[in-house]
Amino acid sequence: MPMSEYYRELRAKTGPGLLLMPSVAAVVRDEQDSILLIRKKDETAWGLPAGAIEPGETPSRALRREVFEETGLMVTPEQILAVFGGWKYRYEYSNGDQVEYAVIVFECSIVKGQLRSMDGEAEELRFFKEDELPELTIPYPAKLFVKEAPSARKAIFD
Repeated sequence: MPMSEYYRELRAKTGPGLLLMPSVAAVVRDEQDSILLIRKKDETAWGLPAGAIEPGETPSRALRREVFEETGLMVTPEQILAVFGGWKYRYEYSNGDQVEYAVIVFECSIVKGQLRSMDGEAEELRFFKEDELPELTIPYPAKLFVKEAPSARKAIFD
């Protein structure tokens, strides 16, 4: 979905300047444990299905909404994998808008759906093997994508 009314109103007041943006991202795996990434129009790098948390929305609800809008898949968040923020997670959109994400990354399981861009943001949707991930728009650490047993996994905080 394009920018929400809430963020559009903020942008009208702040212009393209830096906004701190609470957000969520999803690590979604297929049956072969490959990881779903999206490439947005006019971009060469890839990213996780992700997006901003709207006022009044829980992180879990935001995650489900964003993943469905971007990929056509309904997912269930299973576990928090990481929480990231700070200057490393700054991003400038092609229109010049600047954001700094405070992002909660969830591991998700697919409930149902057909892989397709529902909101038109994604140019390409593809599953990648852990050791074949392309360049990412956000510098998530490689250990985020290592498949581990849930009992052995510890959340990453940065």
